[in-house]
Amino acid sequence: MLVAIMSDIHGNLEALAAVLADMALWPVEQVVSIGDMIGYGPNPEEVLVALRQREVLCCMGNHELGIVSEAERHWFNATALKGLSMTASLLSAASLAYIETLPHFLCLAGARFVHGFPPQSVTTYLFQAKETRLASWFAQGEKLTFVGHTHELALVHWNGNKLERRELVQGRITLEEGSCIVNAGSVGQPRDGNNNAKYLLWDTEQGMIEVRFVPYDIESTVAKIRERGFPDYYATRLW
Repeated sequence: MLVAIMSDIHGNLEALAAVLADMALWPVEQVVSIGDMIGYGPNPEEVLVALRQREVLCCMGNHELGIVSEAERHWFNATALKGLSMTASLLSAASLAYIETLPHFLCLAGARFVHGFPPQSVTTYLFQAKETRLASWFAQGEKLTFVGHTHELALVHWNGNKLERRELVQGRITLEEGSCIVNAGSVGQPRDGNNNAKYLLWDTEQGMIEVRFVPYDIESTVAKIRERGFPDYYATRLW
């Protein structure tokens, strides 16, 4: 099975449309979104509608959690809270109800998908996990886990004796023996020094992952962020 994996779309409809068009070139059988479909970007409603129409499997991100749980907003800074409030105002009742149903993790084809850190943290960043926590997960969890949240491509590999962290780059890699956590980067707001939208193709039979870099119409997204009155930082960081 060929699985397409996205994370951190963040209301960026242009980036999502470009990624979906790129996916159409491949025999993708299932698409998974690892949270933060909304937040920062100007089209949260349209993004959620597109994902539901495409029957994408989605799990909860910290921005979705911030929408549905007032108690989880305490760690958002003032700028993020403003953006979250503006995002909420753009969502339909149907989309708000849909967000309420999102699971904190998904399992598919023997792999786990969670926004932050396994087994089900929505808010923990992969880079925050110490070696002991990683080793504990590798000892008990699925051999392959996909995460998002950091907006950066990365891979953590455990061969039973040695832990290795490394960045991912564009292109194909074969998953090595042992256990891996793979960070899928970001579709709508990359923070890895390259402004293309990022997503993954996972060949479940071959044990291979392809990292895809997809250009999109950044100017249109930036213009809409400014027109809708979102913090300008959300626009400038897309470049």
